Amino acid sequence: MVQWGKFFGASEERTRHRWAEEARRLLPANNHDLPPSAIPAKEVTKVALRLKYQIEQVIPIELDEAKITKANSAIITQKVVQTAKEAGGPDNKSCVVYCLLVCKRWFKKQAVLELWDSDLHDVRAVACETIAKRIIEAEEDQSYLLNKVLLQRFSIYRNGEETEPANVVERAVDLHALTVVGSSGYQKAVKFLWRGWIVQDDKNAGNFIEYKHRQESNYWLHYDADRMRTPLYQNAVQIFMSVLYLVLYTQCVNTVNEDGDLDVIEGILYVMTFGFICDEISKFWKVGRYYFSFWNAFNSALYALLTTSFVIRMVALAHSPNSHDEERRELNKLGYHFFAFSAPMFWMRMLLYMDVFRFFGAMLVVLKVMMRESLIFFALLVVVCIGFLQSFIGLNQTEGNREITGFIFEAMIKAILTSPEFEGFDDYAHPFGLILYYIFSFIVMVILLNILIALYNSAYEDITDNAIDEYMALFAEKTMRFARAPDENVFIAPFNLIEIFLLILPFEWWMSDHAYERLNHYVMTVIYSPLLLMTALYETLEAKRVRFNRKRGEEDDDTIEEWEQMDEDLDFESEGWTKTVEQTKPNVEVDSDVLAIRELQQEVQDLKTMIKRMGSVEPESAANGGS
Repeated sequence: MVQWGKFFGASEERTRHRWAEEARRLLPANNHDLPPSAIPAKEVTKVALRLKYQIEQVIPIELDEAKITKANSAIITQKVVQTAKEAGGPDNKSCVVYCLLVCKRWFKKQAVLELWDSDLHDVRAVACETIAKRIIEAEEDQSYLLNKVLLQRFSIYRNGEETEPANVVERAVDLHALTVVGSSGYQKAVKFLWRGWIVQDDKNAGNFIEYKHRQESNYWLHYDADRMRTPLYQNAVQIFMSVLYLVLYTQCVNTVNEDGDLDVIEGILYVMTFGFICDEISKFWKVGRYYFSFWNAFNSALYALLTTSFVIRMVALAHSPNSHDEERRELNKLGYHFFAFSAPMFWMRMLLYMDVFRFFGAMLVVLKVMMRESLIFFALLVVVCIGFLQSFIGLNQTEGNREITGFIFEAMIKAILTSPEFEGFDDYAHPFGLILYYIFSFIVMVILLNILIALYNSAYEDITDNAIDEYMALFAEKTMRFARAPDENVFIAPFNLIEIFLLILPFEWWMSDHAYERLNHYVMTVIYSPLLLMTALYETLEAKRVRFNRKRGEEDDDTIEEWEQMDEDLDFESEGWTKTVEQTKPNVEVDSDVLAIRELQQEVQDLKTMIKRMGSVEPESAANGGS
């Protein structure tokens, strides 16, 4: 997160902005299909309150964040982690990690409400994440970790009501808990969800279950349209459709129809655009306002340009096809101008689907943060521009020159774009107009633009310093968007037009749920049949690897790397190599200075014992000599 408080002396604004970001939810706003909390909400809340009290006692004062997060922390010790695990007791221990995320949210909110202790509460929030990560990585039972700890849904008690059930994977993404997202167990859960090894339950879409045919090598068992719920396959279809969309656009923009008629390629392009628009509207309707983001605004702008071009072309077609119809020609030209104007957005749109690659994913996070920080610059810029514009217009009132208003707008825009022009202000309310324009140019070019550059630099440094965790969080968010799709039937745009006009409108309102579900299944099988042929082959090969790993007693996703190929031929213990390494390896769990102090304490203790023994021996010797 960019620390723009250091430029304005308002770190509380940064905290409030982060809290607003963390308050968002990825769950649909109108989702009534979620299962109830696996543990009663009041019991979960009690566990969270126990953990909050523990963390407040462990961190009573403001500490350096590095002391909390380092592996051999003297504060978040094994005893502290073990105590946190016992907060739920033997019956409710599966909700401890979820409750730690609840505590993180509480501390973040408390940091906003109590600005005088905001740094203390922020450190406590970091401690919540650190303990949660330690618990996740220490769990040896992978099945219990995935099914009970990470993917089981819980609720807490708030304002006399139960909150919407959520699991750890969802809450960590919603809260942008990078430490938890970066844990090995969490990434394994995301990996299984991405591959479709963990899927939504057909009977209850709010629950996640293991894919039962994961180890089956029968090809036709994997030829199933329901497998299109797998995020990996949905992403592949979206990439293919986006590339096809771009190819169609390139063909259209490079071949202009002089008569203004729509050809087949243009027709397909506009149909796909309509499908994408319907998809955006549907998701916004189901998810709510939290669905709106930078890329949604970007896509909406692109679709608006194409829609405008289409409408103008339709208006042109309504005119006479006579070659001498000047109005038709002008409308066609205007429509093509809107069409060609959207070319850069078509290419930039591809970045949205390339975030599965680490480089593009990290850069997209940087871009997202930069766009968000730009709001600060534009807020200041608007206020400054309004003030100076009013002053320029006021000066113009005494001059009585109405035509100069356009010149003022143009001059101010050029100053914002770092290309000011001072020539026209020599005779404009001299000398006030020229002095005013100098001041405006100085404020915009020297102060505001340098603040914007500083914000961008800070955003880039903050993200790139933590690029791996940011990428993993972005990938987890993308996976959960697919895995938590509001629809049980996956019709990826523009196939959603088939669902809307050939299934929902003619059949859904009168057909039984079971029959309608079967009809959707058959239609999806036909639509996705080329892809299902490939995915079934891929899953068959994966099933053979899973069976091989299970025979070896390894995890399903285990791979034999080159440094593991000779493990069966080596026995370090019999060779004596294990003992040699044990004798020379350092103790990294404790700082070297702490070890030195402990050794000194032991030596002092030995010395005290020796002195006591000597003191007890001398009286005995004196007594023997006197006798």
